[in-house]
Amino acid sequence: MSNDVMISANDLTKNYGSFRALDKVSFEVNRGEVVGFLGPNGAGKSTTMRILTCFIAPTQGSARVNGCDVFDDPLGVRRSIGYLPQRAPLYTEMGVLEYLRFASDLRQLDPAKFVKRAKEVVEVCGIAQVLGKEIRHLSHGYRQRVGLAQALIHDPPILILDEPTSDLDPNEKAEFLEYLKRIGEDRTVMLSTHNLSEVESACARAIIVRKGRIVADGPLDEIRARSGKVRYIVWIQESAGATAYRGKGELPKKEAVEAALRGLHGVSAIQELPTDERAHAFSISSESTEDLRPEIFALIAEKGWVLLELHRDAQTLENVFRSLTLGDELRNRKLGLEEEEEEEEEDEDLDDEEDEEEEDEDEDEADDEEEDDEEVAASERRRNEEEKD
Repeated sequence: MSNDVMISANDLTKNYGSFRALDKVSFEVNRGEVVGFLGPNGAGKSTTMRILTCFIAPTQGSARVNGCDVFDDPLGVRRSIGYLPQRAPLYTEMGVLEYLRFASDLRQLDPAKFVKRAKEVVEVCGIAQVLGKEIRHLSHGYRQRVGLAQALIHDPPILILDEPTSDLDPNEKAEFLEYLKRIGEDRTVMLSTHNLSEVESACARAIIVRKGRIVADGPLDEIRARSGKVRYIVWIQESAGATAYRGKGELPKKEAVEAALRGLHGVSAIQELPTDERAHAFSISSESTEDLRPEIFALIAEKGWVLLELHRDAQTLENVFRSLTLGDELRNRKLGLEEEEEEEEEDEDLDDEEDEEEEDEDEDEADDEEEDDEEVAASERRRNEEEKD
């Protein structure tokens, strides 16, 4: 893979009034990379895509695409990219081939080049059997394929996809990702999504954003190892059986193997795993973000032992994603609960006030009744006195 920088973002910031959708986002994407741009809803993914494709301007910061500045040369940026948003911008009354020709005219392709490119994108995107149909008669899956074809018709070096599989069923998603892998072999691809399986299937690197900021950026293995919950599984031959031992010296003892592995830098814990008499098996835990497999392999080679198996188990990308982005959702839920509690308290206060008002009204009514009784009694006394007189 070349080290040529195809996409560069430097301190991208975007404000919508008092709300900051992006906060000093910086990253680079090199030629030939397929990068997943991950984040929960509202994290700033689509805002970043729209800035890179010149749909909106950032409040602060700069961005370059294929060497073209999004401010100074937006037409150069647009010529360099193929863009497929969440819902493909299709004219549904057009036929598929008619739409591709329309897209090529917008890209100013000459007719001879269009014929050549149309054959290539039709094959890559798998739309040969629907070329004669109107787009409105196609399924969501085929519409996305047509959208991808228009993004590729001018053979751009950079492809930017903004949640392109959100409306597809599982089979259509799988097919789309297969097309994406083929396309990514000879161009730079940036895939914005919140679907982790898509990134694991199609991308070698991921950028994770949260509340408009980048919280992780790197190869998937490194991101999975961010939490420190990484372990290495090592199997070393213990018994040669009927065949000759192919290591150096004597067969290793369990204690010697465990002591040697425990002495490696970065090892925090080691545990023996159940196995048969043919091998020693250990689980090695590490809190280091560095990959310990080279050191483990070098140690075993130096000792002359026979390595049967060595692999690294890390957290799933989903677990890392949740640990990096779940805080906002929990805070939102907490705020929601607090608001509900405040509303309940306000309702209780209103109920108490209403009860107090009702009690006051009852007391006033009781006082009025007492006054009425006293007036009646006084009137009867006066009447009795008048009758005596």
